[in-house]
Amino acid sequence: MLRLASFRQMGRIVDSVDEQILTILASNARTPISEIARQVNLSSAPVARRIGRLERDGTIKGYVAIVDRGRSGQLEAFTEIRLHGATDTSELSDIVRGVPEVQQFFTIAGDPDALVRIVVSDVDHLQRVVNSMRRTGKITGTKTLIAMNSWDRSTLDLGSL
Repeated sequence: MLRLASFRQMGRIVDSVDEQILTILASNARTPISEIARQVNLSSAPVARRIGRLERDGTIKGYVAIVDRGRSGQLEAFTEIRLHGATDTSELSDIVRGVPEVQQFFTIAGDPDALVRIVVSDVDHLQRVVNSMRRTGKITGTKTLIAMNSWDRSTLDLGSL
């Protein structure tokens, strides 16, 4: 999966060829440059330069492997977090950044204050992670939801829709 900052980057709008390249890479980040070039009707050199520019300017933030958590034996969960009244969400961000099992952190308008996505080996491991966050004294409550199944629109085979 390709991580994109945005197709519109800091006031600069990418052109239609850049958008085509980004769409191809978002579908399969391992697509060879020669194949991307064929699909956008350019030679390989200009496509490589465009990809390099998109990486340098931060439009392409990186390339990642998409892991099937079920097949890898890992458990994925989402924990809602309610903060102690005087706690700033930046303090919570610092706390969860130090927890390696936390894969994503979101601040949320309304109740709860934040949401974290956690990947662990099993339910006992999940309990230890949630308890460690609660022991900081900054969190007044949590609610954890365990993912049973999932899909990600950015990684779906478009032919299966």
